[in-house]
Amino acid sequence: MKKVSIGGVPEHFNLAWYLTLKNGEYKSKDINLRWYDYFGGTGAMCKALRNGDIDMAVILTEGIVKDIIEGNPSKIVQTFVSSPLIWGIHVAADSKYEVVEDLPGQKAAISRYGSGSHLMAYINAKNNGWDLNQDLNFEVVQNLDGAIRALTEQRADYFMWERFTTKPIVDDGIFRHIGNCPTPWPCFVIAVRNEFIKNNKKELETILDIINNTTNDFKNIPSIDRTISNRYEQDIQDVREWLSLTEWSQEIIDRPTLQMVQNELFDLKIINKTADYESLTYTI
Repeated sequence: MKKVSIGGVPEHFNLAWYLTLKNGEYKSKDINLRWYDYFGGTGAMCKALRNGDIDMAVILTEGIVKDIIEGNPSKIVQTFVSSPLIWGIHVAADSKYEVVEDLPGQKAAISRYGSGSHLMAYINAKNNGWDLNQDLNFEVVQNLDGAIRALTEQRADYFMWERFTTKPIVDDGIFRHIGNCPTPWPCFVIAVRNEFIKNNKKELETILDIINNTTNDFKNIPSIDRTISNRYEQDIQDVREWLSLTEWSQEIIDRPTLQMVQNELFDLKIINKTADYESLTYTI
């Protein structure tokens, strides 16, 4: 049986992986797929791909594009979620900051440099006309728990994280939600190490076939809203809203979209060069 390791954030976007693993669908095809939660998000997964700790990752588009350009030996093989990620902008519940316009020059909590929370702080700053050199400051907090501590202890002033994942923390009176910042592109892709692609094309194709069969019909799974609500401790009305806004994909990211991602990152000086489509993607 071929052992394959995959990483992703432990969030509702990735429930389809849990369901297919629970059903033994990979083992029935002689593949021992092992899922690893990465609470540190994109930056942690980029490091794991580089080190060979995992073979595959379900990862934020902008983060893996940046890291492949900077030498990560991986390729994007498919878009996983085609809708934007809605990043909530949060402050501590007792913070003096009331609106996003209060935040220029204040300190953003980020999981790590090069992470989604880091890159999206730039997108948010650009959207609001901030000075990208003067108005952005960062405090590295590793993960969501670290952000809670940093904002509560006033070591950071605001934190951007997926809106619905963070909603229970808002409901508990720890964070206050003051705005949103959607990604301008499909939010999650599947990235695979080049070495794995080269040596395991058949297994990779089988894995994608299995997950795509599930995501293609994900919203029609009986009581899927209740399953998500119970597993991720989210209000069922929030889950239903999230389901209405979220679309999965079974296709590779297209050239214009990938170029748009790169152009945006280049304009923000997050990357210092762009790459051709073939060096960033692999078509199964």
